[in-house]
Amino acid sequence: FSSSKEESSPVDAVLFVGMSLVLGIASRHLLRGTRVPYTVALLVIGIALGSIEYGTHHNLGKVGHGIRIWNDIDPELLLAVFLPALLFESSFSMEVHQIKRCLGQMVLLAGPGVLISTFCLGSLVKLTFPYDWDWKTSLLLGGLLSATDPVAVVALLKELGASKKLSTVIEGESLMNDGTAIVVFQLFLKMVLGNSSDWCSIIKFLVKVALGAVGIGLAFGIASVLWLKFIFNDTIIEITLTIAVSYFAYYTAQEWADASGVLTVMTLGMFYAAFARTAFKGDSQKSLHHFWEMVAYIANTLIFILSGVVIAEGILDSDKIAYQGNSWGFLFLLYFYIQLSRCVVVGVLYPLLYRVGYGLDWKEAIILVWSGLRGAVALALSLSVKQSSGNSFLSTETGTLFIFFTGGIVFLTLIVNGSTTQFVLHLLRMDGLPATKKRILEYTKYEMLNKALKAFQDLGDDEELGPADWSTVQNYISRLKDSEGELVHPHNGSKTENLDPKSLKDIRIRFLNGVQAAYWEMLDEGRISENTANVLMQSVDEALDRVSTESLCDWKGLKPHVKFPSYYNFLHSKIIPRKLVTYFAVERLESACYISAAFLRAHTIARHQLYDFLGESNIGSIVINESEREGEAAKEFLENVRSSLPQVLRVVKTKQVTHSVLNHLLDYVQNLEKIGLLEEKEIAHLHDAVQTGLKKLLRNPPIIKLPKLSDMITSHPLSVALPSAICETLKHSKKEPMKLRGVTLYKEGSKPDGVWLIFNGIVKWKSKSLSKNHSLHPTFSHGSTLGLYEVLTGKPYMCDMITDSVVLCVFIDCEKILSILQSDSTIDDFLWQESALVLLKLLRPQIFEKVATQELRALVSAESSKLTTYVSGESIEMNYNNIGLLLEGFIKPVGIQEELIASPAALLPSNGNQSFHNSSEASGIMRVSFSQQATQYSVETRARAIIFDIGAFGADRTLHRRPSSLTPPRSSSSDQLQRSFRKEHKGLMSWPESIYKAKKQQEINRTALGLSERAMQLSIFGSMVNLYRRSASFGGIYNKSQDNLSYKKLPLNSAQGLVSAKSESSIVTKKQLETRKYPCQLPLQAESSTRRTMMVESSDDEDEGIVVR
Repeated sequence: FSSSKEESSPVDAVLFVGMSLVLGIASRHLLRGTRVPYTVALLVIGIALGSIEYGTHHNLGKVGHGIRIWNDIDPELLLAVFLPALLFESSFSMEVHQIKRCLGQMVLLAGPGVLISTFCLGSLVKLTFPYDWDWKTSLLLGGLLSATDPVAVVALLKELGASKKLSTVIEGESLMNDGTAIVVFQLFLKMVLGNSSDWCSIIKFLVKVALGAVGIGLAFGIASVLWLKFIFNDTIIEITLTIAVSYFAYYTAQEWADASGVLTVMTLGMFYAAFARTAFKGDSQKSLHHFWEMVAYIANTLIFILSGVVIAEGILDSDKIAYQGNSWGFLFLLYFYIQLSRCVVVGVLYPLLYRVGYGLDWKEAIILVWSGLRGAVALALSLSVKQSSGNSFLSTETGTLFIFFTGGIVFLTLIVNGSTTQFVLHLLRMDGLPATKKRILEYTKYEMLNKALKAFQDLGDDEELGPADWSTVQNYISRLKDSEGELVHPHNGSKTENLDPKSLKDIRIRFLNGVQAAYWEMLDEGRISENTANVLMQSVDEALDRVSTESLCDWKGLKPHVKFPSYYNFLHSKIIPRKLVTYFAVERLESACYISAAFLRAHTIARHQLYDFLGESNIGSIVINESEREGEAAKEFLENVRSSLPQVLRVVKTKQVTHSVLNHLLDYVQNLEKIGLLEEKEIAHLHDAVQTGLKKLLRNPPIIKLPKLSDMITSHPLSVALPSAICETLKHSKKEPMKLRGVTLYKEGSKPDGVWLIFNGIVKWKSKSLSKNHSLHPTFSHGSTLGLYEVLTGKPYMCDMITDSVVLCVFIDCEKILSILQSDSTIDDFLWQESALVLLKLLRPQIFEKVATQELRALVSAESSKLTTYVSGESIEMNYNNIGLLLEGFIKPVGIQEELIASPAALLPSNGNQSFHNSSEASGIMRVSFSQQATQYSVETRARAIIFDIGAFGADRTLHRRPSSLTPPRSSSSDQLQRSFRKEHKGLMSWPESIYKAKKQQEINRTALGLSERAMQLSIFGSMVNLYRRSASFGGIYNKSQDNLSYKKLPLNSAQGLVSAKSESSIVTKKQLETRKYPCQLPLQAESSTRRTMMVESSDDEDEGIVVR
C-alpha cells in the first residue's frame, strides 16, 4: 500500500472522477426502463471497485491510486464538497406552499423523532451488543444512525415518482433530520471524548447550533436575493451567485460560527424557494434548473460510488477482519433495530402526523417507515469517529466498528429498502393512475391521433417529393393506441361519469394548474412583477388544497392583498405626512391592480384552454362557471379603481405594453440573427439598445401623478361657479386629498364643521333615521358637495358619510363657507341650490338613486326649477310633475290634519305623477317626516323651498331632462357622446386630467354664464375644455380590449382556439381594425400626446401635484 501511494500522483484523483462519471452514465443508460434504482447501482459499483482495490492483490493501478486519494479525504472536507450543492438543490426545488403545510410534520420527525430514534437505538445497542460500550458511546452510534440521508432519499423519490405531498414530507424530514442528527452526534461525540457538560451548556450548544444556523441561512438568503434584484438579464452571474452563496453559507456556519452547515444551507435553499424563485425568468429559469440538475447528478454519482468504496475499505482493509466477521450477525440485528426504531418513531408521532398539515394515512406511514435510508452523511460521520479514536476515551477498535456498522447499514438500507420501495408502493396500490387521470390520458391520446392525422394531411404531399405513406407513419405512433379500453372522445363522455366528484376535483386541479402556468407566462412577458407573481402563485396553491371540498376559490387568497389592511387607517393620523400617506396608498392600489388584472387574464386563458380540451362537457361547464364567478370581485375592484384613480390603471397598462413592445423588438433582433441577415456585431448593438430600454423600464418606470390640490379645488363644479376671488380663498384648504375605503367623513348627529368636495371615487351614506324609511342606498361621486346643507342651516349632520372606494376630496371649513356668504350675498341662492343635490338622493332615493350628479345639477339649474323664500301666511302650490324640497322653516298641508312639517322634507303632490307614488308604495313608504304629499302647503314661519318640474319618468325611472334656455347648445355628436358617458358611468365620473390647463376658458365662461349653469356644465362635461379632448381621455380608459383589462365570458356553444398571452400582436391588429371602422377618432391622437405632455409638467410651488413612485 505504501509503495502504491508513493507511485500515485494527485492528478489520479481526477481520473477517479472521470471514471465514476463514465460508470454513472453507463448505469443510467442501461438501467433506463428497469426497476433498479440508479443510486443502488452506483453503491454496488463503488463496493466492487473498493473490494478489488482493497480486498485483492490485483490493484486498479492509476484508478486505484485515485480511489485511495478520495478515500483518504477528510470527512469534513467530504461533506463540505458535496453537501452544499446537494442540499441547496433539494431545498430550492421544493414548493413553498408544500413546505408550509408539511412543516409541522417535518419538525415532528426531525426533532422529537430524532431524539426518540437516538435513545431507542442507543438503548438497544447498550443492552444487546457485546462490546461493553458505555451509554455515551451507544447513544453516539444511535445519533449517527438516526440521520436519514437526504441525498439517498431525494434521489430515490425522484426516480420512483412518489406523490408530491409524501415526497415533501420525506424529503423535508430528511433535510431537517440530517441537520438535527448531526447536532446530536456532535454533542455526544464531545461527551465521549471527555468534554463534560451540564444541562445549561447543552441547551446553549443546541440553541447556538440550530437557531444560529437558521439565522445565518436567512441572512445569506436576504443579502443574495437583494443582490439578485440588481442583476439584469445576466444568467451566468445569477447561477454563479446561487452556487457561491450555498458554499459560502455552509463554510461560515460550519467553520466560523460553529453552527450546523446542513441547517444553514437548507434554510438558504427554502428561502430561495419562497422569495427568489420568480427572480429567475424565461431562459434564466431554464438554465438554472438544468444547471442544478446537472450538479446534483454529478454529485450523486460521485458520492454514492465513493460511499461504496468507503464501505468496502471499512470492511476489508482492517487487521480485525476476523473480529468483524463475528459482528456480521450484529450488523443484521442492528438493521432490524433501525427498522424497529423507525416504526416506533412514526407510531408514537402518528396521532400528531395524522392531524398536522395535509395529514398522513396508514399507507403513507408505511412508506415513511420504509424510506428511512442512510447514506453518505452517516458514512462521513463514522469516518470522523474513526479519526477521533485511538485514545483513552475512544479506542481504535470502536472507531473501526463504527465504520463497519455504518457502512453495512448504508448498504442494507439502500439495497433492501431502496430496491423494494417501488414494490411496496405497488403493493399498497399507490403507484397507479386513478380512474379520472386514466380517462384524461385516453382523451389526450385521442386528440393526439387527431393532431397526427391533421399534420399528415398538411405535410403528407408536396411538389418535390410527392405523397408520404400514412400506414408507415402510423407504425411510429402505434403506442397511442395501446390503451386498456376503447378510445373515448371527451365530448362523448357520459353525464354521470362527468359529474363524478373525483372527476370534478381533477378538472379543478388541471384548471388551476393552467392558471398558474398563465401567471408564469405573464411573469416572463413582464406583465407582473416578482412580488405579484409570488402572491398569485400562493393563491393558486391554497386553492389547490381546497378543490376536493370547495369550488374554485383562488380569489380568496388574493383578497387580503387587494384590500387595504387595517393598519393603513393609522396612516391618516396627523403624525404621518400627507404625501407619504398618498404614496403608500397609491402603491397599494397599483399592486392590487396588477393582481386583479393578472387574475382575470389567467382565468380567461385557462377557461379557453379547458373549453378547447373538454368541449361541451357538463363538468367543464361547472368549472368554467366557477371561474367566472370568481372573476366578478376582481372586475368590481378594477371598476372602483377606474372611478377613483384611473391614472393607476393607465400606468399599469403602460408598463405592460412597454415591456411587451421591447420584448417584441428583442424577438425581432434574435430572429434576424437566426436568418443571417445581420452580423454578430450589428446584432450585439441592437440587442444592447433594447436591453437598455428594458433596464430603464425596470429602474425608472412610468410614474403615477395625482392632480394638485389647488387644481382639484378650482375644477370642482362648486368652486368653478363661484367668482374668482372667492375661488382663490378656497385653494388654501390643506386637508389631505385622499381617503381610503371605509373612512368616515362625518357622522350623523355631529355638529357640522365643514363641507367635503368630492372629486373622484364613491361615497356611501348610512343613517339610523333615514334608513327606516327606505332600503335604498344611493352613492355620491364626482362633483358632489357633502355637508353643505347642514353648514347652511346649522343643523347636525343628517347621516354618516363613508368612503366606499379610494376618494379624492377636499375639506372646507365651516367658517370659510359662512365668510363667503357674508362677503357676497349674491351666491346665497346658488349654495342652497347646490345643497339640494344631496338632499334629493337622501330624501327621495326611490326616484333619484341612479340619477347622475350632472343630471341633478341640470334639474336644479333649469328654468322650471324655482328657489323661493316664503313668509308666514303664503302658500306653496304643487303641480302634477312637481317635486319640492323644504330647505328652511315650517309648513303645513292645507286641508289635512297634519302636524307641522319641519325642514328638511321632500314635498310631493297628492294628485301628481303616479310614478312618484308608485315608487313610495313599492318601497313600503307612506307619509313620514322626511316625505310629505299634498297639493298645497301653508307657510307657518319664514321658509325656503325649491320646486322642480321633472317631467315624465321612463320605464327605467331615468330622469328625462327637458332642454333649457340656460343650457348651452351642443352639437348632435357632442350630445351623443354625452349620452354615452351617462350610460357608461352612471354618475361615477372619473377624474379628467386635461381639466387643469383650461383656466383661461373657465374664466371666459364665468363671465358669460350664471353660477348654477356653470356648475351644471362642469358636472356634465367634466371641464370647460373641448368635449372631444375629454372623450379621448375617457376612451383610453373605458374602451378596453380583452387583452387590456376587459374580459368577456367564455361562450360554451362555440369552439374557440387556445388563447395565447405571448404577445400583443392581437391587440395591435384589433386596434388597426378599430381605426378603420372609426376614422373620426384619428385626430384625437395628437391631442392625446399633448395631454400626456401636460401630465408630466410639475411646478416648484408648495402645492404641486404628488408624484408617486
